[in-house]
Amino acid sequence: MTNTTATSIDVRPFRLEVSQAELDDLMERLARTRLPQPAPVDNWDAGTPNAYLRDALDAWSTRFDWRAEEARINSVPHFTTEIDGQAIHFIHVRSPHPGATPLLLAHTYPGSSVDYLDMISELTDPVAHGGRAEDSFDVVIPDAPGYGFSNPVTEAGWTTARVARAYDALMRGLGYAEYGIHGSDNGAMVARELGLLNPDGFLGLHVLQLFSFPSGDPSEFERLEPQDYAGLEHMQWFQSVGGYNTMNASRPQTVAAGLSDSPVGLLAYSELFNSFGNGTSLVPLEKILTEVTVNWFANAAAGMSRSYLENARAGAEPQVNAARTGVAVFKDDFQTIRVFAERDNSNIVHWSRFDEGGHFAALEVPSVVAGDIRAFFAAVRAGR
Repeated sequence: MTNTTATSIDVRPFRLEVSQAELDDLMERLARTRLPQPAPVDNWDAGTPNAYLRDALDAWSTRFDWRAEEARINSVPHFTTEIDGQAIHFIHVRSPHPGATPLLLAHTYPGSSVDYLDMISELTDPVAHGGRAEDSFDVVIPDAPGYGFSNPVTEAGWTTARVARAYDALMRGLGYAEYGIHGSDNGAMVARELGLLNPDGFLGLHVLQLFSFPSGDPSEFERLEPQDYAGLEHMQWFQSVGGYNTMNASRPQTVAAGLSDSPVGLLAYSELFNSFGNGTSLVPLEKILTEVTVNWFANAAAGMSRSYLENARAGAEPQVNAARTGVAVFKDDFQTIRVFAERDNSNIVHWSRFDEGGHFAALEVPSVVAGDIRAFFAAVRAGR
């Protein structure tokens, strides 16, 4: 039995080829970096500190090997297509095992499709990693409009709901009659929108976060467990440091002017990769530099930021997601609170907690994320 039919969209091969002139320009800009006046105490309290930026700048200028990263990115098949008038770049790797489950991987902010490079082999060929052929996936990893190489954005209105519809069109266009999705951060919101859409053949969504918050009903708090109160504290802390949410949702083009002209500015604004310096992030500096360098060469700052504005202006009414849903909660990430999540998502069939990893678990503990994705979709298949 096969999950595929003929491709019905115009798909063109894509290869990342940064010219030497572009690379030289980046190095020259790094060499001319002017750091801001330091805060009275040069730590993460007021934002990305100069001490971190100096170390990162030295690594970026002298040790980071873009050509090696470019080769790693190009080691998997890349393509572009057009959906709803927008160019969409995506990675597409088919499993060597027949009957593999089609899976779309939706990336983070401020990430891109490179979020998932370390997970592709484990998902497409679990046998090579000690797993079972029946747990294999065909993976499709798009850059959301405005992110990575799905640039430039051609018109306004690319909310997460519209991105979800475009991803469904992408999977159908690639010939998949059924598929599931995994997502984190921005990708988790797109995944939930696909759950609301719940198109024919949709297998379900696996996410690292369900962004559900207190409604004000006192009875919700009566059902909270001790760990849930820690989750509420984390929400409050994140709100106190996540000023980029407000800036992106109100003046994205203003901030993009600086981010598009200064690579170190782009790095500093990507402080979420460091969990705002609270000491919990496990993302290695080299992976952060890869993510930021991709965004630099794609000139993605404006599009990524604008995605927040589109959602802020959408005025969407709350809806309950009834699609099969799996959640993996990592120790140092946003703590999804089950009482709130089950209010907004009526078909949560899988819930895991992990003692290591944070907001960018795919970059920190990719094998753990891949394993939980396998477990969720194995249960989905068994329950059909």
